[in-house]
Amino acid sequence: MARKPQDNPQLDMTPMIDVVFELIIFFVVTIKQEDIFSKLNANRPAPASSAAASEENDTQVKIDIGSGGLVFNGRMMNMKQFDQSMREISKTSKNSMVVIRCTLDSPHKYLVDALDTCNKYQMYNVSVFSI
Repeated sequence: MARKPQDNPQLDMTPMIDVVFELIIFFVVTIKQEDIFSKLNANRPAPASSAAASEENDTQVKIDIGSGGLVFNGRMMNMKQFDQSMREISKTSKNSMVVIRCTLDSPHKYLVDALDTCNKYQMYNVSVFSI
């Protein structure tokens, strides 16, 4: 039987597109992020070369807040003494890391006052933890 010239075969693309989308979904779901991140070539910034920058980053202020009050770098203080100490530290290094640890029974006012004092002296590198 000879083919007529007007008989053009039609190729249905719908099943092929469905299979491609299913394969994409399969690979997206099964790939591990560790595989992606281990193969990335990221340029990291060079470490600070000046001694002043490394000293500034090494300074850490530790504040413990409990039901008894505020302990600043191992010394019990009232808010006025704490304010003066933070003013002195901010004069030398505003980028110092401030770590505030609160116990579960600590008054919320102490935490708010400590955060306000850090903000007052533009010390924004602050971490707050519950212990």
